[in-house]
Amino acid sequence: MGSKNKLRRFRENETFSNVYQPGREDVLNNTFSLKGNWNKEVFKNDNPIVLELGCGKGEYSVELARRYPNTNFIGVDIKGSRFWRGAKTAVEENIPNVAFLRTQIELIENCFGTNEVDEIWITFPDPQIKYKRTKHRLTNAEFLARYKNILKPEGVVNLKTDSEFMHGYTLGLLHGAGHKVLYANHNVYRNEGAPEVVTAIQTFYESQYLEQNKPITYIKFQLK
Repeated sequence: MGSKNKLRRFRENETFSNVYQPGREDVLNNTFSLKGNWNKEVFKNDNPIVLELGCGKGEYSVELARRYPNTNFIGVDIKGSRFWRGAKTAVEENIPNVAFLRTQIELIENCFGTNEVDEIWITFPDPQIKYKRTKHRLTNAEFLARYKNILKPEGVVNLKTDSEFMHGYTLGLLHGAGHKVLYANHNVYRNEGAPEVVTAIQTFYESQYLEQNKPITYIKFQLK
């Protein structure tokens, strides 16, 4: 994408009522005013909050919001020029139960309060296969601890990925740490029994993976 396009999207994001872009200092200093107040200040209701981490273009968050109007969805990504598409669609279609937050996932605890989140989706993250990149892997032990701090006690995490490596790594880590695996499937479009929400919604890249006959894996789990 050209720099002019990115700048245009950044400027348009600033006009969207469903986009939140806190300053890094606010987040780092724990002074982000929406922490613990998303339902009260943003959605004006007490409905469950579901995050999509690394939401990319935001199409998964938007489609979840369409299907589940009594749940609040927040797409989180550091790249605002990506989620611009989802935010714009939500504004154009007047979908009130989806918002977008521009921040690093490493700082997720600074953006949400204890027990504020009911569910997390991680959709097609970079598997960070190289050993030096493991600290950025979104299901490593450090990230799981962050999620635990913002999830309700019975909160659920969903991992959907085309990476068999990421699937296997995450399953091994979950079992080794004693977390509760509720469901695991290494090919959700071939094997029966996957929750409908897993196969009913496809991201742009997911449809491309399917055209290449790449298996799509899925894990649903709770943190101990």
